[in-house]
Amino acid sequence: MPLQLRLHLDLHGRSAAAQARRAARIHLEETAADHHELIPPLALDTALLLISELVTNAVRHTSGGCLLEVRLAADGIDIEVTDTSDAEPQPRRPDRRGEGGWGWHLVNRLGTDVGIRHHATGGKTIHVRVPC
Repeated sequence: MPLQLRLHLDLHGRSAAAQARRAARIHLEETAADHHELIPPLALDTALLLISELVTNAVRHTSGGCLLEVRLAADGIDIEVTDTSDAEPQPRRPDRRGEGGWGWHLVNRLGTDVGIRHHATGGKTIHVRVPC
């Protein structure tokens, strides 16, 4: 299956991660069904987790919300989150009491092809692929 139509969402506020997960799930499942493909459940769950982490961090640590793009390919799910900050994510020591620090570790551990592109006009895009 060639690269398919992408989901493109502009997200803001406290419900951004939930909106992103819901829209991404619908988009990925419908795109796969339209092409008689099946997304392995582990790949879908991993993609939704990474989307949630990236969108949450973008909304929490930058001003101006973020843009989510999701593309389904035969061999994986490509996720890109663009925000207004030039600062790169920094790994933190995870807090076992639930105070965060897990997101960037999860992105790098569960995803492949993790990369950051800085934009001449400001901001950055974080890309990660979830293999299928």
